[in-house]
Order: sequence, then C-alpha cells, then structure tokens
Amino acid sequence: MAVTDRPYQELHEQAADEAARRYQDSAAERERVEGRLAAGVRFPDSPDALAVRADRILDRGGLSPSAVVADIHREAMDLPDANERIIDLSNELQAWSFLPRGVRAGATVARITLRRDGRELPHGTGFLVSPRLMMTNHHVLPDESFARHCFAEFNAQVTADNLPDTVVRMELDPGSFFAADRRLDFALVAVAPTLDGPPPGEIFGWNRLSVQIGKLVLGEKVNIIGHPSGRLKEIALRDNAVLVRLDDFVHYTTDTEPGNSGSPVFNDQWEVVALHHSGVPKKDDQGRLLRKDGRPWQQGDGDDAIDWVANEGVRISSILKHLAGLDLDPARRALLTEMGPDTGLDQAMTTVPAPGAQPQGTTAAPGVTIPAVPEAATTAPTTGGERPRTGLRARATAFGGRRHLVFLHGRDQQDNYPDELRRTWTAGLNRGLTLAALPPLDPEDVWFPFYGTRLHALVSGRESTAGPIGLDQVSAAAAAEAFAAQSPTGSYERLLYEAAARAGMPQNGPATTEGFGAGLVGVLHRPLSWLAAKSDLDEWTIATFLRDVDLYLGDGAVRQAVLDSVMETMPAGGELVLVTHSLGTVVGMDLLTRLPESLDPVLLVTAGSPLGLDGVNERLLARGPHQPPRVRDWVNVWCPTDTVAIGCPLEDERWGKLTQLAVPNGRERAHKMDEYLGHPGPAREIRGVLRV
Repeated sequence: MAVTDRPYQELHEQAADEAARRYQDSAAERERVEGRLAAGVRFPDSPDALAVRADRILDRGGLSPSAVVADIHREAMDLPDANERIIDLSNELQAWSFLPRGVRAGATVARITLRRDGRELPHGTGFLVSPRLMMTNHHVLPDESFARHCFAEFNAQVTADNLPDTVVRMELDPGSFFAADRRLDFALVAVAPTLDGPPPGEIFGWNRLSVQIGKLVLGEKVNIIGHPSGRLKEIALRDNAVLVRLDDFVHYTTDTEPGNSGSPVFNDQWEVVALHHSGVPKKDDQGRLLRKDGRPWQQGDGDDAIDWVANEGVRISSILKHLAGLDLDPARRALLTEMGPDTGLDQAMTTVPAPGAQPQGTTAAPGVTIPAVPEAATTAPTTGGERPRTGLRARATAFGGRRHLVFLHGRDQQDNYPDELRRTWTAGLNRGLTLAALPPLDPEDVWFPFYGTRLHALVSGRESTAGPIGLDQVSAAAAAEAFAAQSPTGSYERLLYEAAARAGMPQNGPATTEGFGAGLVGVLHRPLSWLAAKSDLDEWTIATFLRDVDLYLGDGAVRQAVLDSVMETMPAGGELVLVTHSLGTVVGMDLLTRLPESLDPVLLVTAGSPLGLDGVNERLLARGPHQPPRVRDWVNVWCPTDTVAIGCPLEDERWGKLTQLAVPNGRERAHKMDEYLGHPGPAREIRGVLRV
C-alpha cells in the first residue's frame, strides 16, 4: 500500500508503537537514570557530557559567567562538580532574556492545516528551520502529494491581552523542496512566501539547528511549543526532564497531546534539541494500549483516553546527518545550506576562494559575523604551477617580532598545501576569536612547519614490501592486521586495545568476531568496531591514525626525520606559542625537549590528542606522563566524540598543572582542527598571550 493511501491515524499509530518498543527496550537505562535522580543526582550523565554541556551554556549566554564564578568560588569544587553546578544554575536562574528568547522561538512555530472535502482541519505542528524550509513529522506530511493539500498558519495564538492574534496563512511548496524519512519520522518542506512578500523566515524568524553535541544532558529540562489537538499555540514549559538518550531518539516527560506532532523540543537556551513525534503509550502484557483507568483502549475512545507514560522526540543531529547524505540537485542543496553552518549541510557547497576574493561569512547574531570555516583544503592549486609543500615562516613583524605563534599539524596531510592548511586553521581560530569578542589574526603571522610529505614517504616505504594498503582493497580490520604485522615494536595491537578499553569495551567478551574466524583480523575487528560505534570517526581513520602514531613512536629514524622537518621551520628565539593537533601533539611534546635555550615556550595547546594513552605517553622522549619542559601554561582541548582524544581528560597527576577544555565539535567534524579552534575557550587562551 502506498504511503499516500495510508490514513494519518495509521502512520500516527505506527510511530506510537515504535516509540513504545524503544521505551520498553531502554527500560534498564531509564531505571538507572530514575534511580540516580531519586538518589539526588541532578544530572545523571557522563562527566564528559556534563563538561561539554556546561561549556555550551556559557558560550550561548545561558548564564552570566560572573554569576557562575561567584557561586562556584564560594566553596572549593573540582571540575566535574563545577560543570554540574553550571548546568544546575542554568536550570534554576534563567537570564532575563529567557522569556523574550522564548517569544522569538515561538514565532517560528506554525499550525499545519489540511484541506479535505471542502473543510480545513488542524493537522499538526511545524517550525521554520531556515528562511524557506519548515520541519514537521513524516506522519504529518508523508509525501509531496499530501503536502500540497496543506498550508501553514503563523500567529495562530492569543496576544498578551488574551485576544486572538492575526493569523498569517502561507502555502507549502513541496515542488521546490520536500524530503522525508519514515524511521526518523521527519519531513522538511519549502514554504512559499506570500505574493511579492519575503520568505517566511524573514518575517517570523527561524531556528538555527546544530549538529554539535552539548545541547542537553540527562535530567535536564526541555520546553515544547505547539498546537495540541489543533488548538491555538501553547507551551509546555520546564515541568519535565530528559530520561533516556538513544542514538536517534530521546525520551522525556513533558505533557503533550497528539496535535503537538511536529513541535520543536527546546533546551533552556531555546536551541532545538529534538523533533517531537509521539507519545509513548502504556501497554499490557498482550501489547494492548491501556486507558488511564487501566482498561484496554478501543477505537473510538480517543487519544486523550490513552495512558501516555512518556514522550519521544527525534534527535536533531540524526535528522541533519540524514539530510547530509541525500543526493539532491544544486537548487535543493542550496536550500539546505540556508539552514546555516552549524548544521554541517553547507560543506558540500564549500570551495576554496579564488585569490583576492573576499571571505564569505554567516550571521550568528545581530551585528556578529562568523568567518566561514572550510574543510581541510584538498583542492588543486588555484594558481599556475606546482606550489611547494614545505613549511611556512611568519612575517618578521608579527606580534612585535618577539612572540611567535606556531601551528603543528597531524598525520595524513601529504596531499594538502601548507598555505591552505594555515588559512584553514587561522579561519577556525578567527571564528573562535569572533565568538570571544577578540580581534582576528592574519594567517601570514603564523609559522606553519610541514612534515606531511616526509612522513607519508616513510609510511609508503614500509608498505612497499607488501604493497600499498588501500580502503578500496581491504577492510579496515584487514588493514589493521597488516599494520600490526608491520609495527616496529609490536605495539600497534596494544594501542588499539587500550583505546577501546578506555572507550568502555568490555574486557571479558569473546576474543574474535563471528564471521572473521580465529585469526588476528577477528581480534582487531572487535576494538575497531567498538571505537567507531562510540565516536565520530570511522574504522579506517582509527586504524590508520594509530598506525602512524605507532610508526612515529616505534621507529627512531621516522621520529628523527619528522622532528628535523619541523625544526627546519621554527623561530630561532623569542617566546613560543605552540598549537598542536592530533599526532602533532605527540611530535610537539618531543619537540619541546629539543628547543634551543633562546626559544621560551609560554603556551602549549594540545587538541585532539592521544597523549592520555599509556601506549603513547610511555614512548615519548621524556617517558611517561610529565609536565612539558619549560612550558609556562598548557591547555589541553578535546571532544568526547573524538576517538583520537579517547584518553582525555589527562588525569594522571604527573602531567602537572594544565587547563582542560571539553568542546562540542560538530557531527563528523569531531577531529577537525579548525573545529577545535572555532570555540571561544581555546581561542581566548591563545589570543590572551599574543597581545602586544
């Protein structure tokens, strides 16, 4: 039976049935969360999740930093306690802007109404996510044909004087854009402007969706604005809590009604965290829906008679990831990119600007423009001839000529051009500086040593005896087997297993994976799969990253060649600000043992670092966890979904005093250095020592 033949009620019931099944399957996790809540734990989430959430609350103006500092310093608190207190304060003490922000968010919400048999029937809720696109449920708008019979009603509400507002009708335009998915129960449709009028988002505003993590933790409150049972706009405000967070869905206790299908679920900073799609009905042992009086529900009883035990929303990050994978024509892809850079949907349209072109920006807030941050540059040169892939020196006059900013890259950069990489990193840093209200930097004021070509040649030389290993030839697990066999000290397998163990892989599970036999491939498939499932990186990236780290640490000739390449492009004297990434953090720690006395390291930044793995730090030139030699201040930045940083935060006391920042990098950008630098925390630390 085609989707267009399915009545709305059938699709709605299917959504409720699937929500009930997920609710039942997650019973153990929900009971654990509820038990901790009952024991007085306000936010029963992981320390990493709390750290990222606290950072995002402060970044988004959800709480005054001065109020946080004053409250936290009344008593001694460690970092986890401080993060939890920040979230708690945000729940208790809303900034004065909470209500006007809510009004602004509510203006983007519309009632979706269906024309049928000459009547106009309230059908569901939708909300604007770009100037021209509206999001709702698949069971509200199952296909383009159905959407053509519907329209959106904005301002279907009462005013502050409790009088009916002036409703504005706008037609849906599925011919320009329509996308939907039944499993994630979402639909995205274009809304046509009124005759000769602006797009709806320019009138009512629109919600900036984000793939970044840190928007919500377990136990935190959420808000929903919608049109329950087709009534005028209503709000369920903060009398609720998040109970379970699944891969693609979230369960919460907000009171909603069936007409709220398609409503936005907001956190207290009015960021959309989920798309509300169904209540979770209570069922008996026979799978029958139950009424509030405990009797089996029957057709004709109405949805309001059902005993709803919870509600379920679809995670916005999952919807955005689905949208990013769609094969769309340029016009429809362009409509998606209007949703903004935080969605990650503009990456397919990103190109390296021609020489002399003005950089493009996106507006983050009135009067604030964030520079566009491209992906790592991999395009061909835009000028004639082959550009050299060698290190780049900074201008002699940068930062008064005595203080030097050095970027030290990681692995797999052999096909990139150093000048483009330097611009990419600087663009990311400038984004963070803009968010921190600090002046940007010029890429030509940055030193950029480059060892990518030399490291690749050394890796390729090792592979040449057995032939090159490529993703198009073997699986990641099979490649890992070869990497383990080629390990200079036999430590590759240990690195892989230590990373998986730190990511929570059970240590008493089977030694092999079904379908891989009893060989090493089966053994290494298990930790690779676990790491990929627990992070934002794929198995191939994890396998090859650990291969390069193992090669650098295990082969003295490789280490010496990499360090020599870096030293070829380093300042001879003055004060050093060393910003390192990925494998570059390991190289940087070794580099600090070889700096001349004339070069004084005032700040070390390590981002996306594997230094927390014992299999890494024990093989540094200065063995084991240690305070970096001669460094005055050290900032370590990591993202919880970055597998490379799986050993972070660095908790061993031997590391000495350092600042540790957890940041919420975007989906599928967890290990990108421009993403790390694009947060105000690390950007503020770097700029603070560069002022002249």
